[in-house]
Amino acid sequence: MFDPILKFFIVFIVVVEPLSLVPAFAALTADATPAYRRHVASKAVTIFAIICVLFAVVGARLLEKLGISLAAFRIGAGVLLFLIALDMVFARASPVRGTTPGETDEVKHRQDISVFPLAFPLITGPGALATIILAFGEAGKSWWLYAGQMLAMWVVLAVAWLTMRLTGPIMRVVGVTGANVISRLFGVILAALAVQYIIDGIRGSLG
Repeated sequence: MFDPILKFFIVFIVVVEPLSLVPAFAALTADATPAYRRHVASKAVTIFAIICVLFAVVGARLLEKLGISLAAFRIGAGVLLFLIALDMVFARASPVRGTTPGETDEVKHRQDISVFPLAFPLITGPGALATIILAFGEAGKSWWLYAGQMLAMWVVLAVAWLTMRLTGPIMRVVGVTGANVISRLFGVILAALAVQYIIDGIRGSLG
């Protein structure tokens, strides 16, 4: 009964990877005051929440309007998540969740980083959006599954907010190396889940 909710929670928290936000958040707010850091973290997670709820509500309907089956989307999402998993395993900058050199230069001159690049694409990347659309699309008319996945999503939101608020203590304890080690472990799990998505999608397409 709770297996789909647990699966969604695991995939979503691995894709969002809150711990990987800590080094990025520390670098982006290196010269900022504690009050500004709190403001940026809260605003970024609020935007993250709005985007997630929007895709959870209308994502599956959008696929239906475009004539895309959940099976086909499952295959596409699996491929995308597998590419993200590879970047996590090799601890390299992800072109999916990262920024281009031009965007990186632009960030240096921005006063408000909560929307870009923090809320998107660092927190709410394409992998997270694909996971939401797939999970809530499969929930269908099951209100308990829909509510359970929504609760799991809010838990991940809270974890992301908390890790950014505790950036200083986490960096002192874990450091960049520790964050990369945990990211590699999460990457292995995500790779296996991504392959399972692809297999399930192929099975669904073949009836």
